[in-house]
Amino acid sequence: MNQLRLIISLSTILLFFSCNEKSSEQISESELIMKINAVQQQIMVQGNITKEEEQAILSLCSIMSRDEGLANYSPDDRMVLKDVEIAPIYDGCDNLSKEETRACFKTKIAAFIKREFNVNLSKDLNLTEPKQVDAFFIIDQTGNLTGMKVRDSEITIQAEILRVLRKMPVMKPASHNGETVSVLCSILVKYGNDIEIDVIYIPERPNN
Repeated sequence: MNQLRLIISLSTILLFFSCNEKSSEQISESELIMKINAVQQQIMVQGNITKEEEQAILSLCSIMSRDEGLANYSPDDRMVLKDVEIAPIYDGCDNLSKEETRACFKTKIAAFIKREFNVNLSKDLNLTEPKQVDAFFIIDQTGNLTGMKVRDSEITIQAEILRVLRKMPVMKPASHNGETVSVLCSILVKYGNDIEIDVIYIPERPNN
């Protein structure tokens, strides 16, 4: 019953903001977080909140972050990883050829995400077979990872991928024709009882 109240209450919040006269760009992250926290308090007053419900609330708070969305970065201001001359240089991938740098970048990104991802979250879903989701991010001209987006999947998985991506270390930015550039990267995360990561090249349509 608690879980049903949680779903209904959170759905009401999201419906309120989508139908409100304010546009989504005008709604601050703090407003959303305050509303979600208020729902949590209401549920706890009515009865004990379960671990799963608390995790769902925390995950929703994480996903609602609005200062790093991919929509803030125009395609005119970024390149796609496959098209850039020299890929971003992850720590430990220095002094390599262009091809080796790109391969090292892929290997390091995949290893970092797999190491940091809390696989218990996917195990708790009790999936009968693995599922997969696309995630996108930008490595900007300062080497920082930003502009993150995860396609629709279980809320806990979306939040966990975002949490891990936010921990990614700063890199040496990509370069093209002798200039530093921002690059759009895409990864495929397969989850279930284990996590598999692949840095992939897919059509640049992350906003769909």
